[in-house]
Amino acid sequence: MMNTEIFKGELNLAALPSLLNRQDPVILDIGTNNGGHTKAFFDLFPYGLIHSFEPDPRCIAKFKANLSGYPRAKLYEIAIGAFDGAAEFYASGGQNLAVGYTMPEGWDMSGSLRKPKEHLTVNPGITFDNKYPVQVVTLDTWFKSSKLDRIDFIWADVQGAEGDLIEGGKETFANHVKYFYTEYSDTELYEDQLNLEKILKLLPNFSIMTQYENDVLLKNNNIV
Repeated sequence: MMNTEIFKGELNLAALPSLLNRQDPVILDIGTNNGGHTKAFFDLFPYGLIHSFEPDPRCIAKFKANLSGYPRAKLYEIAIGAFDGAAEFYASGGQNLAVGYTMPEGWDMSGSLRKPKEHLTVNPGITFDNKYPVQVVTLDTWFKSSKLDRIDFIWADVQGAEGDLIEGGKETFANHVKYFYTEYSDTELYEDQLNLEKILKLLPNFSIMTQYENDVLLKNNNIV
């Protein structure tokens, strides 16, 4: 992997209009949680096509409440993963000690298709006491059914399931996704979580545009 300067924080969403350079981008918000980023995307791109994905019922309820004033918001109550079917979802709870506050219904921002591993040590206040089956669809399956011809930008927050997202979307990533923004970790927070080097091996057409401490912006070199 090339030596890349690593920046603090995360991608400034205000930079997206100049990056995508179009008024009607197709954006996927995968692991949308309460819809905060979806709302920001609509505010930046009033003519954009924003598709959001979230399997956690608690987050789904928050999304619907937060996006009630956005009639064009489209939420798919599914997880995007490595196969079409059902899988166990490990729902997070407890308190994020690093953030320092407790959500009334428990911390819901760390749920994953992947079983927690080092996460239990790194973030001891966050629990994973509940798991339940959720519907899983691959990105390739979803894209084929969507009738879209492009995806300008994917914002992914899938908590250790980055490999599942990519494995289930190989054709879509290779030929239709221009920019991909995702979390990564060099610590195996979840079982079989891929580090950045392994993520890049699964995406041979992509190169790093900007690397942050826990996130990376990638560009498909085959799409102008």
